[in-house]
Amino acid sequence: MSQIHNPILRGFHPDPSICRVGEDYYIAVSTFEWYPGVQIHHSRDLENWALVSRPLSRADQLDMRGNPDSCGVWAPALSYADGLFWLIYTNVRRFDGNYKDTPNYLTTAPAIEGPWSPGIYLNNSGFDPSLFHDDDGRKYLLNMVWDHRATLPGRQPPADLFGGILMQEYDHGQQRVTGKVRKIFHRSPIGMTEAPHIFKRDGFYYLITAEGGTGYEHAVTHARSRNINGPYELHPQNPVLTTAGSDHGIQRVGHGQLADLGDGTALHSFLCSRPVETGVTGASGETRRSPMGREAGLVRLRFREDGWVEPVAAKDLPLQDRSEAVAPKVVDYDFAAADSLPMDFQWLRSPEPERLFSLTENPGCLTLFGRESIGNWFEQALVARRRTEFRCSFETSMEFEPEDFQQMAGLVVYYNRQMFHYLCVSQDDDGVKRLMIQSTIKGWPDCPLDFPVGEGEAVPRGERLHLGVDINDDALHFRYRLEGGDWTPIGPVLSSFEISDEGGRGEHANFTGTFIGMAAQDLTGQAQQATFAAARYTDG
Repeated sequence: MSQIHNPILRGFHPDPSICRVGEDYYIAVSTFEWYPGVQIHHSRDLENWALVSRPLSRADQLDMRGNPDSCGVWAPALSYADGLFWLIYTNVRRFDGNYKDTPNYLTTAPAIEGPWSPGIYLNNSGFDPSLFHDDDGRKYLLNMVWDHRATLPGRQPPADLFGGILMQEYDHGQQRVTGKVRKIFHRSPIGMTEAPHIFKRDGFYYLITAEGGTGYEHAVTHARSRNINGPYELHPQNPVLTTAGSDHGIQRVGHGQLADLGDGTALHSFLCSRPVETGVTGASGETRRSPMGREAGLVRLRFREDGWVEPVAAKDLPLQDRSEAVAPKVVDYDFAAADSLPMDFQWLRSPEPERLFSLTENPGCLTLFGRESIGNWFEQALVARRRTEFRCSFETSMEFEPEDFQQMAGLVVYYNRQMFHYLCVSQDDDGVKRLMIQSTIKGWPDCPLDFPVGEGEAVPRGERLHLGVDINDDALHFRYRLEGGDWTPIGPVLSSFEISDEGGRGEHANFTGTFIGMAAQDLTGQAQQATFAAARYTDG
């Protein structure tokens, strides 16, 4: 087995669900409001991972139009049984306030590449669903239950919002849950219990949960029972995994799943982040920032003679240290040679991508159809890929002829509507085509725009414009050039670290990490087109 270098999936890859099928390992991760939903990576050596499937690609599986930021697809759970892959997921439709709306669904496929079935509705009682396949062929749906009554007198939010773990049998013949809903587990002393998974070994049902919240107190806990309905006994040395209170290079460790290797060891997936200390206190009181968001990690655990896994101390988690040099990696995207959008890219919320972009409208180019405003929750023409390292750059070439100040297109470093830097072309009131910067990194919920170069620099019409951004840790620089010309910097040094999980509203409200890509808006409603011939992303 190859040495593990964490994070194994770099950049935004949270809530990793690991599934072993023979010699093949699969990890499914959350995608939140980014479409298509769920990313599944494959490996045989646990070091080299390839994106092989995005299962939720149709309206009958997933429609997130109108979902707020950091909602959408939470915590998929991948399993294999009866010759099928089974994928359980939530489409979260409300985040703020006491309530959460969390419809849970199931899709299946005979192969990891698909075809994946239409989504089968399961329940709505809470998020983080998973499916356990017992030895006798019965199947059980688990999820945490969300308790909106936590602000009643005598209760303690946020802990009491997490009401424990529910279980109900699932009948695939009827394609619905059946029988009694049972609460099989409440919480450990850590609390905020979520992300339930069951595995079975030597007659014990082991219940894995995440606790402590998805911030710096995050942890993985284990419990077990001889009876699937409980009662469940807590691991005597919980938490099994955490970096809370440590100075380890990865933090926020939690939300994992276990794959038994059959040799007395197991692989345990977990989410994590690589934060940096900024000295700047954010809205939630945190001075650290995780610009890549929550990433996916992996660790090998040993089963003890008593049947429990041996907990792993924070210092023993394998990590590729931030100080280690990352070999430069260049990815070129030639849209003229592509017959579909490269898999590195996603868009936001909509199951109707033909309304947002096309590779055939203008042959040889990726065409974006200007739609609603940047940060819009319904129909936004923005195509982007994950930022995966602290040092990176992105370039693209664009043709765009605005006819109104409400028409814009360009290169964007994007988290959500409250955190982005946007180098865009528009038009001023005198009809002059201008290159400007729009930025917002603070001020939720109003999210006021800053214009670091005012109305911007005049650029000629009828010429291709090349746009670029360079990010070196916190420092973010935009640049541009005309066809055949030299690169010219534009604007001041901007902050990339504030476009992070801990920026804006803070770590318990932002879940998606930073994306870099291309966008177009037409607030007049005329769908003015912007064409992009190519793009390049460089790590390191």
